[in-house]
Parts: sequence; structure tokens; C-alpha cells
Amino acid sequence: MDTVRWGILGLGRIANDFAIGLQAVPGAQLVAVGSRSKEKAQEFGERYAVPGRYAGYEELAADPNVDIVYVATPHPMHADDAMLCLSAGKAVLCEKPFTLNAAQAEKVIAMARQKKRFLMEGMWTRFYPIMAKIRDLLDDGTIGEPRMVQADFGFRVGWDIESRILNLKLGGGALLDVGVYCISLASMIFGTPSHVTGEAHIGETGVDEQAALTLRYPKGQLATLFVAVRTNTPQAAYIGGTEGCIQIHSPWWCPTAMCVARGSQRENVALPRESNGFNYEIAEVMRCLREGKLESDIMPLDETLSIMRTMDTLRTQCGLKYPME
Repeated sequence: MDTVRWGILGLGRIANDFAIGLQAVPGAQLVAVGSRSKEKAQEFGERYAVPGRYAGYEELAADPNVDIVYVATPHPMHADDAMLCLSAGKAVLCEKPFTLNAAQAEKVIAMARQKKRFLMEGMWTRFYPIMAKIRDLLDDGTIGEPRMVQADFGFRVGWDIESRILNLKLGGGALLDVGVYCISLASMIFGTPSHVTGEAHIGETGVDEQAALTLRYPKGQLATLFVAVRTNTPQAAYIGGTEGCIQIHSPWWCPTAMCVARGSQRENVALPRESNGFNYEIAEVMRCLREGKLESDIMPLDETLSIMRTMDTLRTQCGLKYPME
């Protein structure tokens, strides 16, 4: 599989970012795009010189020239759109959050395993070189045993009640939009939490505008996480260990620099990103496809399901339920 032929389903802002990332990966070829709007499919196709331009998702899923589809639709559509592509025999990379809830995630994962098709959550942060370096440092015991994680991801979106981020019908709110980043970071380090607690402010449109989360793990490790879509935060992350700590500099969710401290020693590590960062997860997907893998060891499906269950628990505690659930 020298060339991996990609399709993009859903052509919003993040699809543009993904198309740019594809251009930076050798052997990646964007061959088809699909939108509910014929005009948008044509315009997107013109911009990126894509031969296949479909006014409908079914036609994209059925295109025999497509090897894998990147699902970039709004959160509530992820499950149905991923299953549409899987049922057509396509591999799938589904943008985070993987689905709206864990029940949907279970169905998508079950179909991928039944169809023996590759499937991965598009948690792009995890594939940055800095994150790979952090995993190596933790494996080597550089900061001893990791015991605590602190991370925040908050920004202030403009007041538009019809915007995706503030729209309950589109799966809006802080937890699904940016909380998934923080929970995924803690999951990468500690695994599945044994106890989950959270508080959230539910705003005028019914979504969680900000939330404070505490996750406890089986060996007593703790993660404290702060997420928001109407409040600015530093967007930094810390990993505390028994022998040292790691500070991931802002914005930690697309990381290019960190400081590793052990005793009086401080080491600043900078790994500037290539392209726009989407290229790293794209390269991982293509590596998996070429090796015949059905999921990534770096972002495995069971972990994605665990993260969705954690978010379900937190939403229940905060009284947040989407109308389509």
C-alpha cells in the first residue's frame, strides 16, 4: 500500500485543517470528499484538487477508490457516519470526541471488529513528537512514578446560540469539545479511573460552559482537570512524579515544548511541529494500514471506549444530557 487513498466526510473547518495535514504525509492522497451541500463539495474539491466530489455521504462511502474515510462531521453524527463507512468496507478515522456517548462508541467499535476494518479516534494530540517523548520519559522512569496530572483547556467563544459549541442539539459544551483532550491525557498516563467526580456550570443554552473534574486511579493517582468554552485558561499541563515533574508548555494540546525537572536539574525540550500537526496522526494511521493492523497501539479502541464512559459519568453528575440521546 504505497499510496493510501483518503476520503473526507463532512467539510467544515477541521476538514480543511486535515486536508492540509494530508499534503505533508508522503503517500497520502485525498481522492474524494463528501458534503450535504453540492456547492461545498465542489468548492472544497477545487481548493484541494480532489477528483471525487459528492453531495452526500453514501456516495463517498461507496467510492471504490477510497481506502479510508476521515469523519469530520459534528459530534452527534460521528457514530452513524462512521458506521456508514465501516459497513461499506472502509477503514475509518473518526474525529474526537469519538461519539456522543459510550453506548454509541460500543456499537461503532463492534462493527469495526465484526467487519475487520481499521478504526481509530482522531485524538491528534497523542501523536505529536512531544507526546511520544513524554511516553518514553515515563517508561524510562525519568520522573519516577507518575502520581498526579493537572491540565486545563479553556477559551472564550463568542456569544452565538446557534454555534456548534453552544448548541445542545449539536453536542456542544466544554466536556465533549475540549474536556476530551484533558481526560485523554490523564488516560494516556494512568489508564481508566476508578472514581470520577465533576462539577459544571450549565449555561443559558443548556451546555456545560465550564467544568472542574477530579479523577482518581486504582493506585491513588489523581488528575485535576479544568475545561471551559466561555472562560480563558492558561492551557498548560503538568505531570508530577515521585522523582520529578514534566511541564508541557501552552498550548499543551498541540505541544511543541516542555520542561523536564528532576531535583535541581531542568531540561527544556523543544520539538517544533511539522505542517499543522494533523500529519502525525495521519502518518500513524497509514503505518497501521500498511502493517495490516485493525487499531493503533497508541490510541487503542478499548481506551477510547473507557474515555467515553468517563465522560458519560461526568455528564450524569453534571446533569447534562443531549436531546438525541
